[in-house]
Amino acid sequence: MAAILLQACSTPQAEQQVVGNQGLDPEGLFSMPGFHQVMLSQGSKTIYVAGQVAYDSEMNMVGIGDYAAQTTRALQNVALALKAAGAAPEDVVSSTLYIKGLNRQAAREITQAMATALDGQPFPAHAFNMIGIDALADPRALIEITSIAVRQ
Repeated sequence: MAAILLQACSTPQAEQQVVGNQGLDPEGLFSMPGFHQVMLSQGSKTIYVAGQVAYDSEMNMVGIGDYAAQTTRALQNVALALKAAGAAPEDVVSSTLYIKGLNRQAAREITQAMATALDGQPFPAHAFNMIGIDALADPRALIEITSIAVRQ
């Protein structure tokens, strides 16, 4: 009887334990550098970062008219916000990129900027959405990024 109870309460060996944040790219779905289709998280703290645009600390717009420059600065601002919360870009599990005038060229410039946004290093791969919009609160802004991070 005890052996049956123990077996009923045990975890199957095939079940995978998630430690921290783990990206998955299931077979049958496309994969690309800097992006994961699925993120699994097991942490004790969730951080929600408000929409970040390409402002410097004085609220001056950086990279007017330049998707790559604005993406880089917005991601750097996300990293600064995460640091203030005791987290890091590696803890980001999901982001939404709101992009003014989204088209194929803008998407290419944005993804290229993501590959070098952190002092020449890529912003860590995670699940994200690119959403084309007509306008942002500041008419000079081309991109706004919100992020969700999970920290151990």
